Amino acid sequence: MPISDFLTDLFNPDLVFLPKALAIAVMSSIVCGVVGCYVVLRGMAFIGDAVAHAVFPGIAAAFVLQGSLVLGGAVAGVATALLIAVLSQNRRVKEDSLIGVFLVAAFALGIVIISQAPGYAGSLQQFLFGSITGIPDRDLYLVAGAGLVILGLALALHKEFVAVCLDREMSRSMGLPVFWLDITLYVLVTLAVVISLQTIGNILVLALLITPAAAARLLTDRLGVMMLLAPAIGGTSATVGLYLSWSYDTPVGGTIVLVATAVFLTAWLFAPRHGLLARRRRRPDRPAPADDLPAAPTPPALLG
Repeated sequence: MPISDFLTDLFNPDLVFLPKALAIAVMSSIVCGVVGCYVVLRGMAFIGDAVAHAVFPGIAAAFVLQGSLVLGGAVAGVATALLIAVLSQNRRVKEDSLIGVFLVAAFALGIVIISQAPGYAGSLQQFLFGSITGIPDRDLYLVAGAGLVILGLALALHKEFVAVCLDREMSRSMGLPVFWLDITLYVLVTLAVVISLQTIGNILVLALLITPAAAARLLTDRLGVMMLLAPAIGGTSATVGLYLSWSYDTPVGGTIVLVATAVFLTAWLFAPRHGLLARRRRRPDRPAPADDLPAAPTPPALLG
């Protein structure tokens, strides 16, 4: 389908669901792109997978009780994130181990709960694989409102998040409330995941959180540029993915993820400083370019 036909369909009054699908896909991709930068910097991609599984028991319980599936998923995801943040303060058990424990436990709980409701498979399919073309207006407003809250908190706490992501011990020595920053970041990840469920579903939502940020990390050494590139890559992937899905009648969520993955692979190969080809062209005796994201950031750089 030519792009002109796709643009025409966007303004077709008989296809009112299409611009809503584009809006919610772009909004959730931008939010996930911003939050995903902190996830990639922290090396905590696993938490996104855990949260995606953790929302399932809340969705299942809401379905059985005939309540709001989005609200149920948000409550379950936030509760799981809080548990992980609290229990990870005991350094005897590492964070990734706790995430693994709660990931499978939450999903198992969801299976047990939903098994009590006959005929559930079709009703919950949209949360497993996404149902972007059937989004009601109220969910569009919900995603917009939640997205603004998430981006506002990320902007307000940006320097603190960066400090904690890069060096937790130095952050403590600087007097930052690391525990509460951990909880806030986990909650933001949870909310970003929940508002993206209808875009690409529970199974693929981790890609929307990680892939754009990982591609941006390859393309730049500057954190500010990375924070702009990641949502741009996410939003562009959502737009192109929806166009391709509409043109070739493919699943929307899967198409968006494949487009984002293609961008990541392109960056991995052709990034000007950190791409595979650039590394091979670099002379063996020439040092690698310095990274502007230090392993141990200095206080003035982050908090000044």
